[in-house]
Amino acid sequence: TFTYTVSDGQGGSATATVTIRITGVNDQPVAQPDAFTVDEDTPVAQPAPGVLANDTDPDVNGLPPDDVLRVLPVTNGITAGGGAFSVAADGSFAFDPRSAFDWLKQDETFTDSFTYTVVDDSLTIANQDEFSVLADTTSQVTLPVLANDVTLTGAGGSLRITAVGLPDNGGSAAIHALGTAVLYTPAISFVGEETFTYTMEDGQGGFDTATVRVRVIAPEVGGGFGSKIPAYADEALVSFASMRLGRPVKWTEDRSENFKVTIHGRDHVEHVEMCGTRDGTITGIRSTVYAGLGAYASTAGPGIPTILHGLVYAGAYTIPNVKCVVHGAYTSATPVDAYRGAGRPEAAYLIERLVDAYARAAGLDPVDVRRKNFIPKDRFPYTTPTGVTYDSGDYAAALDKALAMVDYQGFRRQQAAARAQGKYLGIGVVSYIEICGLGPSQVAGQIGFGAGLYDSAIVRVYPTGMVRVYIGASPHGQGEETTFAQIVADEFGIPVEHVEIVHGDTETTPQGWGTYGSRTTAVCGSAVKLAAQRVKEKAKKLAAHLMEANEADLEWDGTQFVVKGTPGAGKAFAELALMANVAWNLPAGMEPGLEANAFFDPTNFVYPFGTHVCTVEVDPETGVVTILRYIAVDDCGPHINPVIVQGQIHGGVVQGIGEAMQEIAVYDEDGQLLTGTLMDYAIPKATQAPFVETACTVTPSPVNPLGVKGCGEAGTIASAAAVVNAVVDALQPFGVEHIDKPVTPARVWAAIQAARKGAH
Repeated sequence: TFTYTVSDGQGGSATATVTIRITGVNDQPVAQPDAFTVDEDTPVAQPAPGVLANDTDPDVNGLPPDDVLRVLPVTNGITAGGGAFSVAADGSFAFDPRSAFDWLKQDETFTDSFTYTVVDDSLTIANQDEFSVLADTTSQVTLPVLANDVTLTGAGGSLRITAVGLPDNGGSAAIHALGTAVLYTPAISFVGEETFTYTMEDGQGGFDTATVRVRVIAPEVGGGFGSKIPAYADEALVSFASMRLGRPVKWTEDRSENFKVTIHGRDHVEHVEMCGTRDGTITGIRSTVYAGLGAYASTAGPGIPTILHGLVYAGAYTIPNVKCVVHGAYTSATPVDAYRGAGRPEAAYLIERLVDAYARAAGLDPVDVRRKNFIPKDRFPYTTPTGVTYDSGDYAAALDKALAMVDYQGFRRQQAAARAQGKYLGIGVVSYIEICGLGPSQVAGQIGFGAGLYDSAIVRVYPTGMVRVYIGASPHGQGEETTFAQIVADEFGIPVEHVEIVHGDTETTPQGWGTYGSRTTAVCGSAVKLAAQRVKEKAKKLAAHLMEANEADLEWDGTQFVVKGTPGAGKAFAELALMANVAWNLPAGMEPGLEANAFFDPTNFVYPFGTHVCTVEVDPETGVVTILRYIAVDDCGPHINPVIVQGQIHGGVVQGIGEAMQEIAVYDEDGQLLTGTLMDYAIPKATQAPFVETACTVTPSPVNPLGVKGCGEAGTIASAAAVVNAVVDALQPFGVEHIDKPVTPARVWAAIQAARKGAH
C-alpha cells in the first residue's frame, strides 16, 4: 500500500491509501547443466535428486503451497554419442555407454550428452494417438490411449478416462471397465480413417482431451487363385447403394450364389494340327481356338486365350511354323477369367497332348520326340515364332532328372508285364514352359493392358538394427512375407526375425501392381533386393569411415564388413545401424539414417519350365483311374525358400489333377448351372491327393537381380496334361487316342467301349 494527498489550492487537502493486490504467477523453473564422469564400459545410476540437484524454481520459498520440481520421464533414450539413458520424474537417471565408445584409446575422452525437461507442480497432458485396425473386425479392439499420456502430480495421482466422443465414420467407442483404455469397433465394411476424442483426468483435479486417429485397413483377404482379379457387378452396386444411402452397405452371398457369380476358368474348344517328319522333327502346328467368354467379357477374359495362351502355345520346342487363330464366344454362362495358370495350362495341354499323338503316329517314343525338338540351352535368349523371347532354359536337364526319378525304361518294362496280366498302366510326360513375372510396363502398354507393371519397396533400418520393409505388393497366402524377409536378412547378415514386412496399408506402403501371374517375387522381390543393396552400399561407406579404411579395401563376409585379407573384428550391420542413426560420426556429406526405396520394372517376362511325370493304373471295367506316382521337376531359378516353393508346386499339382480328373461346370440346356454346390462340383480332397515327389534344376533368369522365376502356377500348368497323357497311354491296347478332361470314370469307360466298337 501507499498513501497520497490531494489539495484544492485553497488550503484544503485530503489523504487516501491505495491498496494493490499482487497475484502470483508461475515462474519458470531453471534447469542448470549437469556433469558426470564415467568409464567407457561402466554404466552409471544416479539416485534422486539426480539432475534436479542444481535446478531451481523462483517459486520455491519453503512456504506452502510450494512448487515441486519434477522431470518429464524418458525411457530407452539414445544419447548423441550412442549411449542409452533413462530419466525418472524424481531426477534419478541411468546411463549405459554400451559399446558406443569402444573406439576411445587409453586416456582419450569424449563428451556425450542428453537433454531433459523440468516442470514445476502438477502437469497432465493427453497426447494424440494413432492406431491401425483391420477392417471387418467384429470384436472390440482395445486401444491403450493412455500409454503416451503424462501426469506429474503428488502422491496418489493416476490417469483415468472419463469420456469418449463418437467416432466420425460409423464405428463405436466405449470406455474400458477399468477406465484405462478405449474399446473400439469399426463399422462393417468400412476402410479408411476415423477419429474420435477422449478426456482423461489425473485424480488430482488435472484433466486434458486428445484426439485418437484410427486407420482401418484391409484385412488378410484369403486365397485368390485369380478369382479376385475381376471387377464384379456387386462391387459397383454396393458402392452405389452406400453413396445413395450414406451408410455402410455389406454384400453377402451363399455358396450356390457364389458358384454362379464368381468367374469360371478354362473354357476352350481347340482344333489342332501338328506336322513333322518321320524322324520326329516337328515342323509346324496350327490351331483354331473357340474360347468361351461367358455372358460378357470379364476383366482379363479376352487376354487369356489370346496373349497368355497364344504367345507360348508352341511350348519348349523349336517349331518354325506356328499359327493360332482365337475366336471369342459369348455364352449364357458365368464369365470366364483368370484361374491359376490363366491360359498357360491350356497352352501346355494343347502342345503336350499333340506331341504324344504325333509321336505315336510316327511310331516314336514321346520322350524322344520331346528331347529332339527342345530349344537347345545354348540358344537362349530365344525368340519364338510368336514374338516372345525366352530368357533362359535347360529343358533336357529337367526331363532327364524326371525320367531318372521315375525309372522310365523300368516303368515301360513293368507296363508290358502288367498288360500281359490284364492290368493297364500308363505314364504321362509333360515338358512345360510358362510366361510369367508380368511386366515390363512398356510391353503391357503395347498389348493394351493400360497400366504399369513395375513394383516398389522401401527398406528402413532403425537404430536397434531392426528393419521394416514396405512393399507395394499385397500377398494373400503366397509366402512373400517370409521370402522377402529372407532376402533382406541375407543381404544384411541379420536374423530373419529382425525384419518386418508391411503390406496392404496404402497410406504407408509404396505403389504396386498386384499379386498375380507368378510375378511377386520376380518383380516386387527384386525391388526389395535393390533397396536393400542401396542401404548396404551406404552402410559400407560408413564402415570404411569408422574403420579409417578405403572403401575399396572392404568386403562383406556374410555378417560384417572387414578389411580384405584381414580376418577378425569388423563392422556388423547392427553397429552400423546405430551409428548411422545417432549420426555424430558420419563421413562428410552423408545424411543420417539407413533407408532406401527402389522401383523395379523388368526388361522381359520370366519363363519357368520343367518336366512332370504321372503314372496311373486304369480299371477298364469301371473306368476308375488311380494315380500311382506323381513327379514334378521344376526350374524357377534360385530358391529363396525351398519349402515355400515345394508348397506352391504341391498345391498347383493338386489343383491341376482336380481339373484333369474331377472338376467341370455343368449347365443344362436352358443355361442353368447344375454344379452349384460342393455336393455336385467335385474338388480334390486331401485324402485323394497323391504324394507329389519334387525336385528341381536351377537356371537363373538374367532379367532380374534375384535370378528368380515364378513358381506359383507351375504345378497347375503341367499336371492336367500329365494325367491325361498317362490315361491315354494306359489305354493304348484299346486304341483310345484321346479323352476330353476331366477323365471321369464314366468318360474313361465310354471311351473304352467306343474304341472296342471301332469308333475311336
